Amino acid sequence: METVRSIDSAEIFRRVSAIVPLLGGNAYWSEGHRRLHPLSIEVMAEAGVFRLRVPARYGGHDCDTRTLVEVCATLAEADGSAAWTAAVWSIGAWLTRQFPEEVQDEVFATPDVRICATLSPSATAVPTGGGYTVTGQWAFMSGAHHSQWQVIVAGTETGPIMALVPMAELEIMDDWYTSGLKGSGSVTTFAYGVHVPAVRALPLAEVLRGREPGAPLLPTAAASSVGPLLGLARAAMNGFLRRVPGRPITYTGYANQSEAPVTHLQVAAATMKIDQAGFHAGRLAAQVDGKAERGEEWTIDERARARADLGTVGELAKAAVDIVNSASGGSSLYDFVPVQRIERDVRAITLHALMHPLTNLELYGRVLCGLEPDTPYL
Repeated sequence: METVRSIDSAEIFRRVSAIVPLLGGNAYWSEGHRRLHPLSIEVMAEAGVFRLRVPARYGGHDCDTRTLVEVCATLAEADGSAAWTAAVWSIGAWLTRQFPEEVQDEVFATPDVRICATLSPSATAVPTGGGYTVTGQWAFMSGAHHSQWQVIVAGTETGPIMALVPMAELEIMDDWYTSGLKGSGSVTTFAYGVHVPAVRALPLAEVLRGREPGAPLLPTAAASSVGPLLGLARAAMNGFLRRVPGRPITYTGYANQSEAPVTHLQVAAATMKIDQAGFHAGRLAAQVDGKAERGEEWTIDERARARADLGTVGELAKAAVDIVNSASGGSSLYDFVPVQRIERDVRAITLHALMHPLTNLELYGRVLCGLEPDTPYL
């Protein structure tokens, strides 16, 4: 097994920042081909992106959540699909750490291994011969084209299980024709009677609850998912500010858009929303890291607030991007202007079932009103 030297957060950021121009240059190709450019995969591997959540004993960086958030935000400033897929792979690596050591030995033996993941129990698992026989399908499998393993969820008579399956044992339907996150290649995968050894299966409820003190799945996954939203909003604002000098507002007396009061209001309003999104992302990441370090159990209120923080980051990022998009003028409709892609990517992320702002706010409000949560995904 290859050992990769441990590096600190500053070095990770330096490496990731260095690949931003290339990722941005490949984003148009990735959109058109509905999967990440092979060179984007290569440079992210070289930068250590796929080792962020891998344990140090396997040559990984074992980074904290705050570092992960900022890395994914930096990636999103270049390409939302690359950032989203990297975030999903980081969750896959974290989920793999919940399995016995012999399973981790097998999965993490592949350098820069990429593990796509789902939480939807859209398959069935029948106990057979020291394991399970799994049949079913899983939609929205971001990064499946470039993954070596997939975390699946399947229903059994005693409750759903989470399992690890090599991608070579699954089939892919290339059905990712969408309006947003086009480059993520979030295709549908199929299993037809795939055998999963018992050692590579865990009760889903156990993982949701947290197999280690202070580390339940949903708050961890929520914190792992906010970076792309934050980075996309920053990218929209930075791109707008680069374009605005010298641009007129057509059919008005403003020869320079940056001199118009409406522009000042738009820039300030969007910037404040991005700052607010950063607060909620930072609070969530800090709580996930702090709870894990101290081994503290999460209360129901805290779990629900983690979902609310996630949803609020999405709501604020989308609102900021909407402001910038509306201020960008007709020329921004051309597909080579990034803001139109950013707007579609943010919208796609906030439509995700676990990231939908109103769904998450409703859940938090329900708990605050003293009611039991109506979902196990907490």
